[in-house]
Amino acid sequence: MPEDPIAVARRVAEEVLLPDAAAVDATDTIPDAHLAALDASGLTGLAAHEPDLRTRAGVTATLASGCLATAFIWLQHQGALAAVLRSPLAERYGPGLTSGAVRSGVAITALRGPAPLTATRTDDGWRLTGRVPWVTGWQRIDVVRVAALDGDTVVSVLLDARESPTLIAEPLALTAARASGTATIRFDRHPAPADRLISTVPHADWLAGDAAGLAGNGALALGVAARAAAAAGSGALAAEVEAALETLATASVDEIPAARAACSALAVRAAAAAAVVEGARSVLAGSTAARLTREAQFLLVFGSRPAIREELLTGFGA
Repeated sequence: MPEDPIAVARRVAEEVLLPDAAAVDATDTIPDAHLAALDASGLTGLAAHEPDLRTRAGVTATLASGCLATAFIWLQHQGALAAVLRSPLAERYGPGLTSGAVRSGVAITALRGPAPLTATRTDDGWRLTGRVPWVTGWQRIDVVRVAALDGDTVVSVLLDARESPTLIAEPLALTAARASGTATIRFDRHPAPADRLISTVPHADWLAGDAAGLAGNGALALGVAARAAAAAGSGALAAEVEAALETLATASVDEIPAARAACSALAVRAAAAAAVVEGARSVLAGSTAARLTREAQFLLVFGSRPAIREELLTGFGA
């Protein structure tokens, strides 16, 4: 792990990601140089070193302050890498995922009703059927960590990220971070071989872990808030970002929804301030404030849960 991962992330964000931010926002893919810089810096394999939440959140926020689409892809890779390294697949896939020679996304958001992704047992593994609404990095990733329900058990597998007659990807036209390659994936009895199994856990345990893991996603909003604070020239907003990051990193499971909501709301306020400072130019396509405003809106709903939405709506007086 880099001696100071946040400082390394700051250098990559300022020198590599940020100069491309406007161009990336206008296209549908991130530059190869972004991923190469993350590989060379050691940040691609950050999860292999089991950093604490403060470090993970700090790196996530810093990368998002440079290029949200790149940070989005990086963050999904971290989730897959961490899971694989705790699994029987660690020796087979761990080195490639750590170095960036193999890239991964995650498809783990389809375990709730009314139509969860299901895994039906077969002689040699499972067959997956259903739809995962949000999968990031499609066409930039080699494998994807997929979670599906087999009765009351969550089956997590690592599959090749390739379309086939039983796996169809439908690209999504996002209003922000379009270059993240986010798609809806449809499975129609798609084979999941037993030798690709990452884990099986009770559904109740998975949901508990999901609740505890929601803090990291909030750091994306803080990255956008930090960039907007800088664009607005506001030291007060920058101080709020630092305070919110500390709150996020130290929140208990019960406190995470409020902390996550505060991060997203701060990004909206900071983006609004940037728009006011930028003035009339902020309503022109390609302006920094317009991009940050769309990114802040995007992060109001990314990785959300009912408790986070309730906190946001209450805060917005709705």
